[in-house]
Amino acid sequence: MTQQPFSRPGAVDLSGLQASNAPAGAPAGAPAGGGAAYALSVTEQNFQEVLEASRNAPVLLAFESPQRSPESVRLADDVQTLSSELEGRVLLGRVDIDAVPQIAQAMQIPSVPLVVLVAQGRPMPLFQDAAPIDDLRAALTQVLQQLTASGVTGRHQPRTGGGAVDEESGEEQVDPRYAPAQDALERGDVDAAVAEYQKLVAANPADTEAAAGLAMAQVLQRTDGVDLQAARHAAAESPDDVDAQTLVADLDLLGGHVDDAFRRLVELVRRTSDGDRDRARTHLIGLFGAVGNEDPRVQRARRDLASALF
Repeated sequence: MTQQPFSRPGAVDLSGLQASNAPAGAPAGAPAGGGAAYALSVTEQNFQEVLEASRNAPVLLAFESPQRSPESVRLADDVQTLSSELEGRVLLGRVDIDAVPQIAQAMQIPSVPLVVLVAQGRPMPLFQDAAPIDDLRAALTQVLQQLTASGVTGRHQPRTGGGAVDEESGEEQVDPRYAPAQDALERGDVDAAVAEYQKLVAANPADTEAAAGLAMAQVLQRTDGVDLQAARHAAAESPDDVDAQTLVADLDLLGGHVDDAFRRLVELVRRTSDGDRDRARTHLIGLFGAVGNEDPRVQRARRDLASALF
């Protein structure tokens, strides 16, 4: 994921800190505590990304010191359990202040244990004691209800892809929810992959990873067996033909020419009207989902699309 500058009020700027190596066993973005889906180890390299994630849904930062405060580790473990229960309602970032003291200094952490809630880039202390997990659950539920009432309703996507590895094979483990779709893609059954992703999206429309997988599988489905040169020739002959232009955009996307795909459809939206314009716009938005809404190319194309529409 491409990290973007984080400059909202309340954000912590680490740009002045010198880069250091991530702690051993905790690569940037890796799930903490054995690969929990909604928890990761925070390093200087991924800290800004974790803060940025609070734009969409709340982030909890659990500051701990395994060397000096067993209580802080216990609190972090309990909050990690709660983050798994909430299935994306919060993302937990575990900060080992012994390994990355710069982060604790930047956030002016007075002591551990401490769990900080970050919502829309604004941090606030949440837990300062390792209370019983039932008490923590009740307090966190109340806070999330208040945030929901304020319009904060997003969910995080699972973080299992950041480093959970099978001990025998040495291969990265796949979230079991996505395994049927990914298995279908590996055996070349694109239709089955689309069907599996559709089931996941129907069950949880907030699952952005499943939605992205569905969008990309649909691109593969639409381009299956297509002759690239024939498709480009047809698009050149009929610049306002929505089917011809969207097909080439799909092919460009698969070929890694993402900006070209977006530019083609933005210009198509600009030239067309009524139903054709709506079809082109809808197709482009689908490609945004395949690439990922946080990708800077998507963000640029969204601005271009808004200009083309208005």
